[in-house]
Amino acid sequence: MMQPQDIAVHIDSMKERFAELEKRLASPDVYARPAECKALSRERQCLAGIFEAYEQWNRILSEIRENRELLQKEKDPEFLALLESDLKELERKSAEVEQKLTIALIPRDAADARDTIVEIRPAAGGEEAALFAAELFRAYLKFAEKKGWHSEVLDQTDSDLGGVREAVFSLSGTDVFSLMKFESGVHRVQRVPSTESGGRIHTSTVTVSVLPEADETDEIEIRHEDLEISTFRSSGPGGQNVNRTDSAVRILHKPSGLVVASQQERSQIRNREIALRILKAKLLEIRRSEEAARHAASKRLQVGTGDRSERIRTYNFPQNRITDHRYGVSAYDLPSLMEGNLDLILDPVLEVESRRAIDEILSARGV
Repeated sequence: MMQPQDIAVHIDSMKERFAELEKRLASPDVYARPAECKALSRERQCLAGIFEAYEQWNRILSEIRENRELLQKEKDPEFLALLESDLKELERKSAEVEQKLTIALIPRDAADARDTIVEIRPAAGGEEAALFAAELFRAYLKFAEKKGWHSEVLDQTDSDLGGVREAVFSLSGTDVFSLMKFESGVHRVQRVPSTESGGRIHTSTVTVSVLPEADETDEIEIRHEDLEISTFRSSGPGGQNVNRTDSAVRILHKPSGLVVASQQERSQIRNREIALRILKAKLLEIRRSEEAARHAASKRLQVGTGDRSERIRTYNFPQNRITDHRYGVSAYDLPSLMEGNLDLILDPVLEVESRRAIDEILSARGV
């Protein structure tokens, strides 16, 4: 459980930022820049919500203290039972609000509120890796549905046995990147494949890349002469009509060497638009990675860098355990997690990340 006095220090630093936002939004000049105004207003609203949750948490903690004091003094059995019932409900509410604060107090990435493009590809392990990539793909889509996010499949290539060779999709909604950025990296699965007759445990890996989508404030310039655009016949799940025409689009961005493709739609124009969206997100991530490298000496930037070489998580099916290696936390109930309940592992990850953030602020202030 977090200590109220520690959180108070963090809240004070947020109030300084809130005052700065109020001052900037009071200037008429900011309304001439709609994108900046929108970003500042969104941040102000987010901070206001944190302050409200913090006040609510303090009120609940105060009521819990009062109830506990009354329990020490009260003799009437019926009133004691009522106090204990109220105390149990207050403790439940306290844990609920504390969890919201835990997430909210993590220092925000500039891209946290953005929509997101996720790419999943099997790495080591052949068809077993492709099968797990498909399962992870479905788990993310179910997680998005539970969160009320909108998902759109941008590109998908299936394997022969029902797995995926590649799955690219977008997620849009409230603070999508703030949660999905924790998924970037190598996911390792340990289990007995359905095709394994000897019952041996196999180890496979899948890479996940999570990219915030570019918007008008990023000024990502893509010149037509820098693009090499080709078309090909779709092999995706779009149906026979798709496969009869060269509707799929592949784009090479010559300055960066990046190659993107989309074959999900029947329209070549639509596939070109999707491919350009993916390209812009990749170019933005290159810029973010360069900025992160410049600040790496003073900031811990392990999350959200899109580093797909880092093994972040292991799914051990025989032991029914999920372990996040970056944070040293584990959770159990893999079937539930694969049904989209990613909060099983994300909640303890966020708790550790919040604790780290608070410790850093206390340390910087000499507390």
